[in-house]
Amino acid sequence: MKPYTELKRTHTCGELRKENQGARVCLNGWINSYRNLGGLLFLDLRDRYGKTQVVINPENFDPNMLAEATRTRSEFVVAAVGEVVLREEGTANPNLPTGEIEIKAIEFYILSESKTPPFEITDETTAGETLRLEYRYLDLRRDPFQKRLRFRHQLALAVRNYLSNRDFYEIETPLLIKSTPEGARDYVVPSRVYNGRFYALPQSPQLFKQILMVSGYDKYFQIARCLRDEDLRGDRQPEHTQIDMEMSFVTPDDVFTVIEGLIQHLYSELLDVQVETPFPRYTYDEVMSRWGIDKPDLRFGMELVDLSSVVADSEFKVFTDNVASGGVVKGIVLPGGGSYSRKQIDELTDLAKKFGAGGLAYILRTESADKSPILKFIGETVKDKLVETAGVAKGDALFIVSDKAGRTEEILGQLRLHLGKKHELIDASQWRMLWVTEFPLFDYDEESNSYSAMHNIVSHPMEEDLPLIEEGFNSTLPGSDLNHPWRKAHASQYDLVINGWEMASGGQRINRSELQKKVLSILGIDDARAERMFGFLLRALEYGAPPHAGIAIGLDRLVTLMVGKNNIRDVIAFPKTANAASLMDGSPSVIDQVQLDELGLSINADSEEE
Repeated sequence: MKPYTELKRTHTCGELRKENQGARVCLNGWINSYRNLGGLLFLDLRDRYGKTQVVINPENFDPNMLAEATRTRSEFVVAAVGEVVLREEGTANPNLPTGEIEIKAIEFYILSESKTPPFEITDETTAGETLRLEYRYLDLRRDPFQKRLRFRHQLALAVRNYLSNRDFYEIETPLLIKSTPEGARDYVVPSRVYNGRFYALPQSPQLFKQILMVSGYDKYFQIARCLRDEDLRGDRQPEHTQIDMEMSFVTPDDVFTVIEGLIQHLYSELLDVQVETPFPRYTYDEVMSRWGIDKPDLRFGMELVDLSSVVADSEFKVFTDNVASGGVVKGIVLPGGGSYSRKQIDELTDLAKKFGAGGLAYILRTESADKSPILKFIGETVKDKLVETAGVAKGDALFIVSDKAGRTEEILGQLRLHLGKKHELIDASQWRMLWVTEFPLFDYDEESNSYSAMHNIVSHPMEEDLPLIEEGFNSTLPGSDLNHPWRKAHASQYDLVINGWEMASGGQRINRSELQKKVLSILGIDDARAERMFGFLLRALEYGAPPHAGIAIGLDRLVTLMVGKNNIRDVIAFPKTANAASLMDGSPSVIDQVQLDELGLSINADSEEE
């Protein structure tokens, strides 16, 4: 065989057209398919740019090269030298950009052989995900993956260009940092130089980008790798990529303007979809009240309806006692649900109970009559008022939950999503963006009698709620009391939601050290621990920190949504499983004793290599 320096490709497998007729070319690629038709060999050569047909005529071909060609199989890597010719009339392939031409081969070489792949490298495959993750390098050869990763590259490039044109600097922040838990568990890295000490891998660049604001870099961004040791699901991975941003001398409105412009630009450039701005804004309290979830999908209706006042004086004690004790009764209307069978009702009731409901009441409106097991308790008058208040038309169903405020909404929010998907009420052609603002500043845990940050330990309280911080230190109310000042404080925190996916989260940051210390104190972090964990940030805030705000967009999620997939593994080259394992390289794995000794570590639990 010739040296490869003489067999390097002159063109890609997706490049040649009829205008290249008569040119002598050399193609390199993988054998996509192989056909022997009446002695003529037809090989489809593939690379990431496309496919080109190569034809070998045994009558005028070197016997040794012919032998190589006849033993080639799918996924062999080959070099084909020949002349570009037009395909015979009637044989052109309109489905390929190269479909009007073929390569009349005069030389053929096998560059690398391939075992028979464990699954076919085709656009559609029946191979299970476990097998495809084990052989990820083969799965990535498939055209759908090639297109998705190309889209991901184009999106990242468009982000960089857009922000650079608006005076943002892309600045890298460290991957080996101090452990400062931000809600999820850290991945930790032992130090060889300082035995017994550890780095953490960043959950986000949050604290470093704030310090960049202190340093005077008023417009920062980064396509940042982030790692969190948390339980996984379809939109989570142990490591993910986010479009991280921070700006100085701004308010949230300025962040909204930049992000709305960025999203509008990406959808226009990559999908040719025109997105209207500004995006609607709803407070956290409003979305929870209307949709029962803080990331509502607005592509279908079925808003929650408050029925508490209607049933407050009814004879049905399940409703009246709950309302009297401060609970709420709410419902959702399912269009066409009036024909629900007993089996369907039971299945939906079981689902409601899984979501935390004690039960599920309902009214089915048929053409002939209204059916409901609670009718004998509430009477016709209350039933009619319920139907009127909720807007239940003939043929529809009203499903009702009675529980504590907050829990009622969450249960119905989950039922709404379930029914919307099950009955195909969601308009998949729509793109619905919204901002959710003014999240509670703190969460309260009744078991531990303690506060945690609802979103972020550095979120600035809403300006009008700043007095509540000081009032809380002097309050005699228990932390469990909803009237405690800290329970009423809201954060200048915001999320971007697209089609029911939380796509970005951000907020106005605390830029004064004393206020940050007070917030940490509320979270149970005393001065000594605050200094140990966050001392570098607290000191930086003492040296002239500007008002600043920022946001981080989940790049993996955004790409997943824009290419029409449901799992971020489909847009990540080398993802982990739901158990945070890599089937391809076998990580996580045990390490050698020599490495453990260098790090000053010992393993207490028994460990076996799988």
